[in-house]
Amino acid sequence: MESTLQSRSSPWPHRLAVALALVTFPLIWVGGLVTTYDAGMAVPDWPGTYGYNLFRYPWQTWLAGPWDLFIEHGHRLLGATAGMLAIALVAMVWLTDRRRWLVIASLVALALVIFQGVLGGARVLFDERLVAMLHGCVGPLFFAYLAGLCVATSPRWQAAPQIESNSGMRFSRAAWTTVGLAYFQLVLGAVLRHVPLAASPGVFRAALILHLVLAAALAGHVLASAWRARRLPRDASRLKTVGVLLAVLVLVQISLGFATYVAKYAFPAWLGDFGFAAAFVVQERGLVQSLITTAHVASGSLILFTSVVAAAGAMRLFNVGQAASLPGSEWCGGDKLAACRYDGRAAA
Repeated sequence: MESTLQSRSSPWPHRLAVALALVTFPLIWVGGLVTTYDAGMAVPDWPGTYGYNLFRYPWQTWLAGPWDLFIEHGHRLLGATAGMLAIALVAMVWLTDRRRWLVIASLVALALVIFQGVLGGARVLFDERLVAMLHGCVGPLFFAYLAGLCVATSPRWQAAPQIESNSGMRFSRAAWTTVGLAYFQLVLGAVLRHVPLAASPGVFRAALILHLVLAAALAGHVLASAWRARRLPRDASRLKTVGVLLAVLVLVQISLGFATYVAKYAFPAWLGDFGFAAAFVVQERGLVQSLITTAHVASGSLILFTSVVAAAGAMRLFNVGQAASLPGSEWCGGDKLAACRYDGRAAA
């Protein structure tokens, strides 16, 4: 089976998809730092940097310059790197593996990188918080897309069996629900971080309450899914691990969310009678605040990425009726789908 896979596909699309995801993750949390320090206008022009070509801006000025300039220009360099990797992905797919679905998928990845870059430029040129919010929403969406691309281009996806399992189908549906909840939660987080200065306090309060309610719903859903994942077939052991990882990430995210609120605003009023809470003073744009807030942003993106990995993997394993249209299904065991079905306990 391995020889069949190697003869029919190139490993390079998968490698470049993984490389693009590895660059996109720091791109997201450096973007979070830009928002935390309100450094979006540290460089007033675009696509250049103070009149220089992006790549020819003096590195001494960048490294030794103000912190705002350092993170904003660094964010742009990471974005440009992501763009070049996306171009390399399209070129490699065209040269080594012209399957239609993969060509389209790579072109979509490139289009999303370009769109995100244009949004970043528009945020600078027009200095609009709404554009900054959209920019903050598209970044995690692209990261989630890369999660699916990394899974779908992997040899493990192409060689996976099709397992007939009711518990697996339920897990698959629950995983896609997790994706939707996680992304909507990220959108609400972007709204909270980019509330217009002229907005009334009620707007922020409503967004915060909805953010907290959805956090509770997401946590309950992920924990329940991880518990039910114990019933998955033995062949889906990796999905069980991913389910547990998602549960851990959500618990960490809840802790970081509480810490972010404290670092940015204050301890809740009901803790005011305790000395440690009453004596706490918010240090705006301090090191602790920036680290905690950025970790909260990064963890949220990781939850979305991991949930897409779980959903895509479950769809490949358990949606037997759709397997004929799935990328790579024609290679399952080097034969047609009928030879690859499982009853969830042992091979047919």
